[in-house]
Amino acid sequence: MNFQLRIPLNTTPEQLARLQALQAAFAQVCNALAPTVQQTKVWNRVALHHLMYRSLREQFPEMGSQMVCNAIYSVSRTSRMVFQHPNSPFNLARQGDKPLPLLRFVDNCPVYFDRHTLSVKDGQLSMYTLDGRIRFALALQPADEANFNEKKLREIVLSRRVDGVFELSFLFSDGPDRDATESVAPQSSEIPEYVMVEEAQ
Repeated sequence: MNFQLRIPLNTTPEQLARLQALQAAFAQVCNALAPTVQQTKVWNRVALHHLMYRSLREQFPEMGSQMVCNAIYSVSRTSRMVFQHPNSPFNLARQGDKPLPLLRFVDNCPVYFDRHTLSVKDGQLSMYTLDGRIRFALALQPADEANFNEKKLREIVLSRRVDGVFELSFLFSDGPDRDATESVAPQSSEIPEYVMVEEAQ
């Protein structure tokens, strides 16, 4: 059974600017990877990693190795939603022989983290940014702390709400352990708001 915990972040102006910069840089990495998906029709996370990790690291050295892996995960996950969900208008079966459309990630797209780039310990949250880690004090309820201690953390997502507040979403599972970057099956057939789908001419 999955359980999701959402935590808004009380940021200073400096922290807000650092998170916005990270979000925009993360989108740049995703957009550098998207043409490969369009051209090769490959969006399996492991296959994409083998195809593009080295060149992405060279192109975006400031992102760090693990955040590049998380961007590959993001593109893989979003591509599955767009090209594999049976109700998606861009489902691969509906494309026939047409070229795949190009995914374009907007600057406020979600940023995916993992246990290497974000940690929670003793009520303190530590997370990666382009300018080093930033820390927040978390006022967790006892039940929330128990989730971090007892459940498997499957996905960590940083997103910006419509009111401008950054929010972290933690997806927990009672199931068997798995790599934090392994794709979690998308539930919705909706095209995510953070991606534009540009059909090939």
